[in-house]
Formats: sequence, structure tokens, C-alpha cells
Amino acid sequence: MEMYNKPQHVEDTFTESNLSEYLLQAQWAEFVELKKAIMEVYKKKKSSLKILDIGIGDARILKHLFGIKELWDVIEHYNGIDVAPNCIDISNKIIKDLNIENKANVQLLDAVKLKDLNKKYDLIISTWFTVGNFYPIDFDFENFKHGDKMLTNDKFSMILKQAYELLNPNGELIIGSMYIDNDETRKKQENSYKNFGWTVTSNQKDCFTATKDGWWSQRFTQQRVYDYLDFIPKEKISFIPLDTYEFSMMVRIKK
Repeated sequence: MEMYNKPQHVEDTFTESNLSEYLLQAQWAEFVELKKAIMEVYKKKKSSLKILDIGIGDARILKHLFGIKELWDVIEHYNGIDVAPNCIDISNKIIKDLNIENKANVQLLDAVKLKDLNKKYDLIISTWFTVGNFYPIDFDFENFKHGDKMLTNDKFSMILKQAYELLNPNGELIIGSMYIDNDETRKKQENSYKNFGWTVTSNQKDCFTATKDGWWSQRFTQQRVYDYLDFIPKEKISFIPLDTYEFSMMVRIKK
């Protein structure tokens, strides 16, 4: 079950007028921080960057970077992947419309097979809550147990371990935004999904929000990030709040 295989899910979540102010603000806050990160990595490397975007979606980040010459000029190549053909089609159209086929490309690829790319990158990003959509491989949408502490998440760890291994020395893996695990954020998630017309099946005991329609998104604490990424030294991981109300955070991971 892949969430963006349904065209309606693409329309629901990529149409700005459908999004809550909390989600819109998270988009812009993460982009502000992402711009800083790109320039920091560029200045450290002192040459142009190869970037991988995991879950490129509607190519929102690519469009915004292209629109800022000072940022676009420091990018050597921008490679995006997505598991949903709908997202690949949208992104390919944008790349063609912007006439940047020489500098950007997208491909259909399940992130659990990241190592198949067989390339190295200076910056690997996954933005706007995408990593929270990596539900466990055997997750049962129909019969999951409420209150499961989710001490592990095999898909999350598998994907980010491969991403970390694809980084060049001094590169960074950036999780653009994560929901912070608290009850108010849970309520905001549920309200957003109900606004899309989806039926929420999780409850206050869960650290994720799931719907009957096949949507799943996890919330995180700093400790949960450390636990899931136990193959990365803690001192390599930093957390950046994206708001003042404990809704979302960015995670930067240095190689």
C-alpha cells in the first residue's frame, strides 16, 4: 500500500488550499533552514553539490531552489526519487517546463532500494514529513495494536541507513521536518486528515496517525530518532525546532 499511488491523495496533500496553516508554516520553516544547510555544506566542500531528494513528491523543493539563483548555482546535479508514479509524472513535467533536464532528473524507486543508485551525494534530503510516512514493513493497517511503543521501525532505519552510506565525507543527511510526538500535534494531524475526508483509525495511545484510506504518519521524540538511528553517533545528529509550539523539527545528520 503506497499512499501517493492514489491520485486523490496527491490532489489532497499537494493543493495548498487544502492544507492547514500548521502544515504550510512547516513547509516554509523547513525551506528556510534547508537553504542555510545547503550553503553551509557548499562552503565546507568548496565546490558544487550533488543532491538526492528522497520522496520528491510534487518537486516543491526543486522548484524553489531553481527560483533562487544563488542556491541553484551551487548545485551540480539534483536527483529525485519517489515510489509513486503520480509524483514522478508531476516532477518530470516540472523539470521539462523549467528546461533543467541537464541538471535534474527523477526516477521511480522505492527508498528501501536506495543502495541500487550506486552513487554518492553531498546532501541527501527528505522533506515535509516524508520520513514519518515510512511505516514498518509488516504494519497491519486493519489490525494494528493501539499503544504499541514502536521501539523499532525497520523501514525507517533501513532507508536512512542506506542514505547515510550514500553520503560523501562531510556530507549531510537532512530530514526536513518531523512531527514532534505530543498530544496537541496528534490532534492537528488528525484534523488535517479529517479535512481531507479521510477516516482516522489510530488514537491517543499511538505515536502515529493512521487512516482507513491508507495514510500513515509517525511522530517523533529526540530519543526515538536516536533509537532508530543507533548506527549513527549521537554527536552527529542535531535537532532544529521549526516553530514555537512543538509541532515540527528538522534533523540534520553529519557524515
